[in-house]
Amino acid sequence: MHRYVVKRLLLAVPTLLGAAALVFVLLRLVPGDVCVIRLGSGGAHVDPAAVAACRETLGLDDPWPVQFLDFLWNYISLDFGNSMWSGNPVAHEIAVRLPVSLQIAILATIIAILFAIPLGTISALRENTWLDHAVRVIAIAGIATPSFWLGIMSLVLVLDITYLATGKAWMPPIDYVPLWQDPVRNLSMVLLPALTVGYRYSAVTMRLTRSAMLEVMREDYIRTARSKGLLEQIIVNRHALKNALLPVVTLIGIEFAFLIGGLVVTEQVFNLNGIGRLLVLAVQNQDNTLTQALVMLIVATFVFTNLVVDLLYAWLDPRIRFS
Repeated sequence: MHRYVVKRLLLAVPTLLGAAALVFVLLRLVPGDVCVIRLGSGGAHVDPAAVAACRETLGLDDPWPVQFLDFLWNYISLDFGNSMWSGNPVAHEIAVRLPVSLQIAILATIIAILFAIPLGTISALRENTWLDHAVRVIAIAGIATPSFWLGIMSLVLVLDITYLATGKAWMPPIDYVPLWQDPVRNLSMVLLPALTVGYRYSAVTMRLTRSAMLEVMREDYIRTARSKGLLEQIIVNRHALKNALLPVVTLIGIEFAFLIGGLVVTEQVFNLNGIGRLLVLAVQNQDNTLTQALVMLIVATFVFTNLVVDLLYAWLDPRIRFS
């Protein structure tokens, strides 16, 4: 197991290098100049001399190989540099916004697991019954409903309920407070977007759980276990569910990594200052330093999540060995 983990970590190095090279080249092929955007943000005339001085200060006049080597060295030394747009340290910009996206991703994942796996399993075990049809309708509705529309409707619903109950319109707070400092204020900010994201998340997971369970329940070893007189609950929990969860765990891992930087629409609807919104602003402002850091953060999250998913395989299926 230890050799496998070390091997996967070593294989992550070329993946990160390839992602770094790709994002470095693509950002410099995009038309525009961060210095022109920054100096001309008020609509005034931009002095070419000022633009040249700005580019020299930011190191944009250096050859691409020199910029790329500086970029790699900064990441190896854990020095992410300063934002080209705001001038603040990139690590600070990310640290301020990462807790919001991370907490929503974790809550959405918990919601998806708590709802999707039990309902998907029940739907498969009660195939073609009214319960199965009800679960499938809920799942298909979650997949088909746009996340931005669901977020807006949930906000309107909460506003109407609180207004009818208290006579005052309630709005979620916009400033993030850690959970351990003020749980009520924290959850009032992140719970609604987590439910919105978790509904679609659980809908996709629910469909996959149902399909995987239907396939596993038709296997020969399930019929053999039943012929030996094992209880149905033992057959489902010990034999069927663990094997059916392999593709489900993969989907959960991929969706969780995606949520770290893919909550752009949700963060816009709920006015959240998260990683997805920061990435959009960095691209709009031609802030290459910040954009590269955010993309590498998302890539690293995917690599780490895939490693955790692979290790969970061995726990779910004892036949899998990483030797």
